[in-house]
Amino acid sequence: MSALSRRMPQLGIPGLLMLLILALCAALVIYPVVFIVAESFNVGEPGVFPPEAVSISNFTSMSQDLGILVNTLLVAFGATIMAVIIGFVLAWILTRTNIPGRHRLERLMELPYYMTPLVGAMAWAVLAAPKNGLLNQVWHGIGGPGDLFNIYHPLGIAWVMALFEGTVAFVMISAAMKSMDPSLEESSRVFGAGKFRTATRITLPLVAPGVLSATVFVFAEMLGAFAAAFVLGIPGRYYVVTTAIWEATQVFPPEYGRAAALGLSLFAAMVVTLTIAKLIMRRGAYATITGKAFRPRAVDVGSAKWLLVAVAWFYIIVSVILPVAALLLTSFQKFATVDLSESIFTVANYVTAMSTGTLGQAFINSLVLGLSVATVGVPVIGVLTWIIYRSSMPGRTAVEYVLMFPQSVPRVIFGLGLLWAWINIPIPIYGTLWLLGIAYFTVFLPLGLRTMAGVVLQVDRSLEECARVCGASWVHQMRTISLPLLRPGLAAAWLLIFIASVRELGASIFLMGPKSKVVSPAIINAWLTSSSELSAAMAMILTATVFVAVILLFTVARRFTGTQQA
Repeated sequence: MSALSRRMPQLGIPGLLMLLILALCAALVIYPVVFIVAESFNVGEPGVFPPEAVSISNFTSMSQDLGILVNTLLVAFGATIMAVIIGFVLAWILTRTNIPGRHRLERLMELPYYMTPLVGAMAWAVLAAPKNGLLNQVWHGIGGPGDLFNIYHPLGIAWVMALFEGTVAFVMISAAMKSMDPSLEESSRVFGAGKFRTATRITLPLVAPGVLSATVFVFAEMLGAFAAAFVLGIPGRYYVVTTAIWEATQVFPPEYGRAAALGLSLFAAMVVTLTIAKLIMRRGAYATITGKAFRPRAVDVGSAKWLLVAVAWFYIIVSVILPVAALLLTSFQKFATVDLSESIFTVANYVTAMSTGTLGQAFINSLVLGLSVATVGVPVIGVLTWIIYRSSMPGRTAVEYVLMFPQSVPRVIFGLGLLWAWINIPIPIYGTLWLLGIAYFTVFLPLGLRTMAGVVLQVDRSLEECARVCGASWVHQMRTISLPLLRPGLAAAWLLIFIASVRELGASIFLMGPKSKVVSPAIINAWLTSSSELSAAMAMILTATVFVAVILLFTVARRFTGTQQA
């Protein structure tokens, strides 16, 4: 007892806080994982815990699903490459150049993330479906042979995924670029390097933590993507792991064991990805925020600024303007058609959507969950990120793998694990918003962790060491040095988690109850059971609700900041 009492004070506030938070996160992550693993070996009654009969047949029979696994990797790789390229190019244009209106464009770049991947996939199904897609109709109208686009192709699925995850990569990478000392780029220019050479040889290596964090997160997100693969893959009979999992849960009796085995198979891919990322980061030093004062300055790109503005606007057009226009057209039609001369316009779809009693409550529930999870989760994730990348506590690498596990498993199957886990615990929160909130916090731990990691790795340790040498406590150091430097990452993480919670689909399908409905599953139900016109109306209501909520949040934050500064 005396030995324990002598050791406890040595932990200090950081150690005690780490033990508390990591114990909570480990319980949140590992507890449902136990049920997923158990179900993957279950060959008896589906969903029974502990299993009545166990076997490895669910894994050995995965050879029959080899094509599905290959499909998943191909789509994930293609979508990740496109998304990271989009994110890096846009981040460099809007944070490192002097193009006109770049601050307004930077705000507009976040718009694709406010549209859910489900909404985007539905919109591109209207735009680029074979034969009757709007863009193909235009192509036929000018005499073009065949179809110009086929969105039901694997490249079409990857394209839609990249469009709506490219903005995630943009937010992560731009946060790192904003924290980079511009004197390094200026030195390159002084020694005669051109703008392009400076960007590729100086800017890109210096923001490697942010780019790598974005790549790891986006790739894992693509592996577990469901909405785009469901809307665009099912018509073309192109299955990936997530849609195969969904299909396995819909048959009778449900093939929960096969679904769990398929979900766990993606964890190996995530382990390899994280390991590669770790090896790359250890090869060099990435700290660019040091004790030397700096002020970010934009690069003068001359007449090329108008080309860069056009690139930024092209992304906004294909990811926001075209999809919204397509959904608006469909939502006001009695029967969906791209031939305006045959269209019968009506507002009946909106009346039906709003008159459905549970839909209004679903919108409120989604907003409440988004605000709660983001506000409570960001401080916790910020401390976790700092502990993983700054502390010397043993086992922090293993902790990172544990916290990233929910991202490596599709949210559809993780939602099943949470369902089985919380049904078997004597706490009556199943079917309530409390369970959805716990689930959202758990599945979005990787999102916050990856958003914060790129910025944390850029903060030089010498700043903390100077604070400690001057006698500052850990709390004072965090409040006066660390947190102000991490502010861009904290803000980005809050916004990403809020929007991700509002648009969440995979984990919600199995966890919502009669009094805890949320929006995205309601749209899926309409897509499956009613009509594309009604689904489009519901999607437009969701998109408008999210846009209004975000505008209000920005307005309140701006006024609060102004009051504080005054």
